Amino acid sequence: MKTVKEVSRLTGLSVRTLQYYDKIGLLHPDAHTEAGYRLYDDTALEALQQIMLFRELGFPLLQIKEIISDPDFDRSKALEQQITLLTLQKERLEGLIRFARGIRMLGVNDMDFTVFDKSKLEDYAARAKAEWGSTKEYQEMQEKAAGRSPEETDFMLRSFMRLFTEFGGMRTQAPESEPVQKQVARLQAFITENMYTCTDQILQGLGQMYAASGEFTENIDRAGGEGTALFVSRAIAIFCERKQEFT
Repeated sequence: MKTVKEVSRLTGLSVRTLQYYDKIGLLHPDAHTEAGYRLYDDTALEALQQIMLFRELGFPLLQIKEIISDPDFDRSKALEQQITLLTLQKERLEGLIRFARGIRMLGVNDMDFTVFDKSKLEDYAARAKAEWGSTKEYQEMQEKAAGRSPEETDFMLRSFMRLFTEFGGMRTQAPESEPVQKQVARLQAFITENMYTCTDQILQGLGQMYAASGEFTENIDRAGGEGTALFVSRAIAIFCERKQEFT
């Protein structure tokens, strides 16, 4: 058994953080000393390893709590997925290091960084986790992502953002026009094929997020020009309203 201070020194987590984990029901101590200090056994430390790995991958604490407290939680499978995600992060960092060294050696400063940029996809994944947590849509997205190589992921991301570039070229048209509505249908089909099944309800929610400012809006406007995110949001709203009229 280890005291909370010993666990703090071992993991680098503060005592306050461990106390907070106990308070929210994420990691309870196994016992207490007579003075009331928390004590942790090896089982608790194994659980803490899982928590720290999930945190390293950007999972929010409440979602981690749901995951590891699920009776069907498969620790071995989770570890394999964590290894895969961490490996992808490692490969990306190594690529960026090679890229930076190439600039230093050649003195070139106008090269394209987008091939290494995962911020849009990471933002998309983070927002999906916040919106749908452990639902079947999020699970589907994780499964499809695990089956792609880094190169395939880069290509998929560029193709996804190209849809918004095309939307930007349509801004002179009315959002209810046939070409724009067909583009919305293409967007929905792309998400379904490459990420998760994009129902009309989910598409409607995405449209609202696209125009809600923040990174979503910035990324879409960067791809299609200022005002594209709001234009896409309006087009999606019309698309979903029309479909509801016929159901």
